[in-house]
Amino acid sequence: MAHDHSHQHQTNLKGNKKGLIIALIITFFIMIIEVIGGLLTNSLALLSDAGHMLSDSSSLILSLAAFWFASKPASPNKTYGYYRFEILAAFFNGITLFLMAGWIFYEAYKRINEPSAVSSGIMIFIAFIGLVANFASAYFIMKQGDVEGNLNMKSAYLHVIGDALGSLGAIIAGILMLFFEWYIADPIISIIVAILILKSAWGVLKNSIHILMEGTPITIDQDEVKKILLSIDGVIDIHDLHIWTITSGLDSLTCHLRIKEANSEQDILQQAIQLIEKNFSITHTTIQIEKEFLKHKENEI
Repeated sequence: MAHDHSHQHQTNLKGNKKGLIIALIITFFIMIIEVIGGLLTNSLALLSDAGHMLSDSSSLILSLAAFWFASKPASPNKTYGYYRFEILAAFFNGITLFLMAGWIFYEAYKRINEPSAVSSGIMIFIAFIGLVANFASAYFIMKQGDVEGNLNMKSAYLHVIGDALGSLGAIIAGILMLFFEWYIADPIISIIVAILILKSAWGVLKNSIHILMEGTPITIDQDEVKKILLSIDGVIDIHDLHIWTITSGLDSLTCHLRIKEANSEQDILQQAIQLIEKNFSITHTTIQIEKEFLKHKENEI
């Protein structure tokens, strides 16, 4: 069973890498265009979006590096392999989103006090190109990769969506400045985009910290796991139950089952393994069977 799960993980890995490479190429070239456009038009919205794309390019490279590490085989001192590097990459990407939002807030604050004139026509054109490119990046990440099941891919996807919001904000600001000369719209739109970026960043950080702290997967109810295992005929008690995520889409479970003397250990073990896989999609299980009169001190964790 575990071998099949590993094979599926490797299959997803290839699609994730392909989606990230396409998104990286698109993001990098649009970043160059927006940097030049932001300097020529004096637009903070464009420059902040370009800065966010610079952060994204670094994050996409980091995400690719994470998948490369994850594909390395396990070793005697890394018995789970390097899968957890994907979660570290997601955590770092979340931090960079916070830093980028902070920079946008700072620059916007300065411009609110002293609004600057912006070449809005050129700004709208460049922002529109950026918007189309960002949607293309998001499409390839979603089509090729596992955005829902892989936290590393989700963080990369949110980076790209943040870019799209930045481009959309720049278009709206450009229209307001073009028709009404409301140059204060440039920093205001930038602040709104920064708030949306922070919201996405918090979700990535919270999930990655939860995994790094060996928290129970949010999709699994530990009480429900206990209930199902206790429903097996002959099981008296369950203790030392631990459920955690190694990396996105790869959960693990360990526990001790105390059973009646008359029951077969192997039969109960087989039932427990099958129930855990059927109800919670966990194939990486380690279950210790104990007879009812066995004296065993419970772990403190």
